[in-house]
Order: sequence, then C-alpha cells, then structure tokens
Amino acid sequence: MGKGDRRSKRGKVFRGTFGKKRPRLKAGSKVKPEAAAAAATAQG
Repeated sequence: MGKGDRRSKRGKVFRGTFGKKRPRLKAGSKVKPEAAAAAATAQG
C-alpha cells in the first residue's frame, strides 16, 4: 500500500485523482494552514 495504491490517500495524491479517501475541496471552503496540518497528522 502506498503510491501505487489507488484506494489510499497517498495513491490519490500521486495520481492526482479524487475519491472517498481524498475528497475535492469545495470552492467556498478555506482551511487555515494550522488546521490542515493538524488534520493531516491526525488522519495518518
């Protein structure tokens, strides 16, 4: 599981695709950099 895995978040980032694991951000929603970093570390 990793960059080649289409179902993992890292695989989605590597391929540049979106899905359930990596949803697209809505145009109106802006996330503060501190909150984004905390969410990224919490998700793993």
